[in-house]
Amino acid sequence: MILNAFSSNPPSIPSIWFMRQAGRYLPEYLKVREHAGSFLDLCYNPEFATIVTMQPIDKFDFDAAILFSDILVVPDALGMQVSFVKGEGPKLVPLTNQSDIDALNVENFHQEIDKVYQAVASIRKALPKDKDLIGFCGAPWTLLTYMLGGVGSVDQKIGRLFSYNHPELMNQLLVLLSDVLADYLFMQAKNGAQVLMIFDSWASNLADDEFDRLVVEPTHNLVKKLKAKLKAAGMDAVKIIAFPRGAGEKYPYYAKNVDIDGLAFDTSVDLEWIRDAIHADITLQGNLDPLLLVAGGERLNKRVDHICDVMQGRRFIFNLGHGIIPETPQQHVHQVINQIRSR
Repeated sequence: MILNAFSSNPPSIPSIWFMRQAGRYLPEYLKVREHAGSFLDLCYNPEFATIVTMQPIDKFDFDAAILFSDILVVPDALGMQVSFVKGEGPKLVPLTNQSDIDALNVENFHQEIDKVYQAVASIRKALPKDKDLIGFCGAPWTLLTYMLGGVGSVDQKIGRLFSYNHPELMNQLLVLLSDVLADYLFMQAKNGAQVLMIFDSWASNLADDEFDRLVVEPTHNLVKKLKAKLKAAGMDAVKIIAFPRGAGEKYPYYAKNVDIDGLAFDTSVDLEWIRDAIHADITLQGNLDPLLLVAGGERLNKRVDHICDVMQGRRFIFNLGHGIIPETPQQHVHQVINQIRSR
């Protein structure tokens, strides 16, 4: 269980799971993916989503399963007709004006995305009781980089320009998404998710004031609304992890101003620095380089030991600094898990 990592007396052996632990490095995943049809068909099929979510649990005995889905099911359920083009990534018809925003199908959102809730319930039923289930969403800003840009972008230029040129429309979108995402995560918890994770994959490249406005404030509002819903439903035990990838020196500011239980951090972050910079009550999660997991060898062994040594005694979940990549040898995954559990 990874919930143990949120205890005031964390276990000496850290819990472990990997971002994208269900995915293309597993041949059995590729078979289901081919059978499902499109990528979104896989996400929206509770039976298939359950199968692929359980594959890495059955194979590697991770301490938690993460719902197999994608952050872009949210704009898709809002009526933006997301498509995934092989070799090109996701594509959407971008929002450009007030009329486009007004056309977002907020009223029928839960009906459109109900298959995801069904998948959560199905996975929780399939999971052993000693394995936690992680639900997730994209953060408002990261979703908007796609919803405004129409595609993924390394510099988020379109979204950033939109924020400068149309601040009122941007604020409207941030509030809308904070509300929708709070409801979305609450429904995942209601259907069995014990941990909820918020991915802000494009939190880098922002000026200080824009980081505050686009990343911190809307995520703070999302979490505040979500925690109120969880408390009212008697579900206070659900934990919330956020991952503002690439936040750099802003990680402590983020953790201080967003009421989260756990903070995931990327591979570039110095371990000793973040261990000391983040309040001890917040569980840390990270940050093995996914490419080192591919390379393997003695450097992988040493890095795994170093991460565990630095985080010894702290609330900590062992993970990657980004998602596992398709070239990853399965034996290296086994090796890391065995190494951690035999310490």
